[in-house]
Amino acid sequence: MRTARQDSPRALPAALLAAVLSVLALVGPPAAAANIGETIILRCTHGESLAGFSQSAYTQALNQLSATSEEYTGCAALIRQAQLAAAGGGAGSGGQSTGVPTLLAATPGEQQAIARAAHAGAAPVRVGGAVIRPGVVPVSISSAISALPTPLLVLVALLLAFIAVIAAGGLRDRVRARRTD
Repeated sequence: MRTARQDSPRALPAALLAAVLSVLALVGPPAAAANIGETIILRCTHGESLAGFSQSAYTQALNQLSATSEEYTGCAALIRQAQLAAAGGGAGSGGQSTGVPTLLAATPGEQQAIARAAHAGAAPVRVGGAVIRPGVVPVSISSAISALPTPLLVLVALLLAFIAVIAAGGLRDRVRARRTD
């Protein structure tokens, strides 16, 4: 009859091997969880090279680019430049830009947005149920006061209270002076 102590040396390497394999599975490179479009966008926002991707990858990145990134970064133009360079129209050696700016044609969506903006002019626009009129800044006293920082509001309130105390003291002195006459 065998005891647990005799089986233990054989079970230890198998358990150790299982533990090592499970740790390696967790530490190993992640599966392709992030798509290629996100990778291009991340490389662009971090100022890294965008060379070496396929045309479909650049198109995917342009489709996934958020409006905020498009507005506040030059990523849309940089991705289009890299796409043009990958197509063979303006790349230096190794897919790097030659430093010469290239004009890029606007996409159909961009052309439509430009046409809408040109025809819209200064007409009011409805945004989220509210009508926005270009060039009109609605100002009211309450919005001006609520925009002030709290310490400044406290200072103004204390200043007004101090002026009221001084005015009340002067009024009291006048009333006393008339009573004595």
